[in-house]
Amino acid sequence: MVPLAVFLTASPSSLEAIAGLVPAGLLTGTAADGSCDIKRNISINTGERIYHVPGQEHYFEIKISPQYGERWFCSEADARAAGWRKARR
Repeated sequence: MVPLAVFLTASPSSLEAIAGLVPAGLLTGTAADGSCDIKRNISINTGERIYHVPGQEHYFEIKISPQYGERWFCSEADARAAGWRKARR
């Protein structure tokens, strides 16, 4: 059995398949239809707030940890407006 947190961070677009099974509020910061696929990540080393878009080098390696404030953005404009910077690679 795969822990729910691992499933959710591995593929935000897969949320559509399980949206009806997840308690309300658990998916905060994501879209059940998978449209919010910009990962917002907080650097362990620096605390810097960085967002990653599909196609970037480390996108699929980034694991979202909601307990640390990491979630998804629906647009790069939203990410920048919230003070996050785009990953360099």
